[in-house]
Amino acid sequence: MQPNKTLLTLALAATTTLANAQVSLSVKEPDSTTTHSVSRFIYGQFAEHLGRCIYDGFWVSDSMNVPKKGRIRLDAVEALKRIKIPDLRWPGGCFADQYHWSDGIGPRSERPTRVNTTWGMVPEDNSFGTAEFLELCSLIGCEPYVAGNVGTGTPQEMENWLEYLNYNGNSTLAKERAKNGHPAPYNVSFWGVGNESWGCGGNMTPEYYTDQFKKYAEFCKDYPGTRLKKIASGPNADDYNWTEVCMKNIPYWDMYGLSLHYYTLVGDWSHKGSATSFGEKEYFTALKKCMFMDTLIRKHSAIMDKYDPQRHVSLSVDEWGIWTDAEPGTNPAFLYQQNSLRDALIAATTLNIFNNHSDRVRMANLAQTVNVLQSLILTKGPQMVLTPTYHVFDLYQVHQDAKWLPITLQSPDYVYDGDNIPAVNASASEDKQGAVHISLVNLDPNKKITVSASVASLNKTQVSGRVLTSGHFTDINSFDQPNKVKIEAFHDAQLQSGNLQVTLPPASVVVLELK
Repeated sequence: MQPNKTLLTLALAATTTLANAQVSLSVKEPDSTTTHSVSRFIYGQFAEHLGRCIYDGFWVSDSMNVPKKGRIRLDAVEALKRIKIPDLRWPGGCFADQYHWSDGIGPRSERPTRVNTTWGMVPEDNSFGTAEFLELCSLIGCEPYVAGNVGTGTPQEMENWLEYLNYNGNSTLAKERAKNGHPAPYNVSFWGVGNESWGCGGNMTPEYYTDQFKKYAEFCKDYPGTRLKKIASGPNADDYNWTEVCMKNIPYWDMYGLSLHYYTLVGDWSHKGSATSFGEKEYFTALKKCMFMDTLIRKHSAIMDKYDPQRHVSLSVDEWGIWTDAEPGTNPAFLYQQNSLRDALIAATTLNIFNNHSDRVRMANLAQTVNVLQSLILTKGPQMVLTPTYHVFDLYQVHQDAKWLPITLQSPDYVYDGDNIPAVNASASEDKQGAVHISLVNLDPNKKITVSASVASLNKTQVSGRVLTSGHFTDINSFDQPNKVKIEAFHDAQLQSGNLQVTLPPASVVVLELK
């Protein structure tokens, strides 16, 4: 990894005799001019046919008194437009490998009703299908990312779906698309060849999956005007052998990305912990587990580098986030959970990790967008709440497609019960207008942290900032108090004569802009 135009060096130190940790930050010009951008697709989202994400989330009843386009809920659309989400992954997740696309086209009254055997054994009426999803993406202004069915589908079925979506010519499927209201091709580019093929996507071995990938991918064609970006079903967390086999057996030029899935659990899969009732022990544990993402990316990237040293293939972390027990009183198969300041800190920390590995990580998708897992949006009938995690994506949108700036960081520790993690993490970028943005996260819930920096070489004279924090790390935005955790102007940063000083509140996310 080579640095680019500007190197940010943060040297942090703490002393036990001070109430506040102390951080020094220096900025200098590096020797190398090698650059890369923080891909906007790192900030992608995920919407599965699971619980209340699609139905009663994005897709509501005709009678619900909210602004709608057809049955697409427009207040949710507008919220996602504001944070410029770059892509939306659909229809799963595990649901993708039981989904047959032809069930979800044509007149809705004629579509079959199936059973969602993965998520709750509930009816799936297929009223939200291909056209509805692509209209949703069009309204948001984001790219569609479709996960194709390898588990229960066939190469012919996948080939047909792509022809239906992308062929601009005279064929039966293209005519059927036109009959269904869309004469022009959809030009879908991001394409997942299966999902979690090691588990719910078929319980395959990596050797078997790579053979399946090559078979299916052969029939995933680049139609005129659309180059397909195929994403292989990659490893579960630290299954490094899966990555090894995929990179060895699949030519790097045949896949845009290799997926990685990792969820932050406070407990284990049988008891994942509460989203709202937790103390500092659970808070610390969740943060420590989320930071394992950095280790995962480093180790998987090292394997990928052996076969793809030029880093053509993206490590696409297309499922990530904190997974807790479902809220009491809700269907446990619907995975509905609340979202606290702790979860916002997890999101900000993870996005800093992605930014700092953006030479290899060029796509990621938070799980999930509405009403499922670490959501951006929660709904209750006509009411809608923006979660603390939503506000992190709002703060961090300044990094999308900006020039990555490397940071050298030596952080003081946040210590709890004899264990420790770095108290501060950060990432930085420079946008096309020359503004530098620095994202700083203070994980310590008990201490302010002071940052002092020499930034004279940047030739910046102004600093402004925004902050996300609250009175306690368990604070949430509820339907009764929708703005308890919100972004506010940040005033504890001063820039004078090339010297920057910042005081980070406990348990906070701060994004600075230097001009």
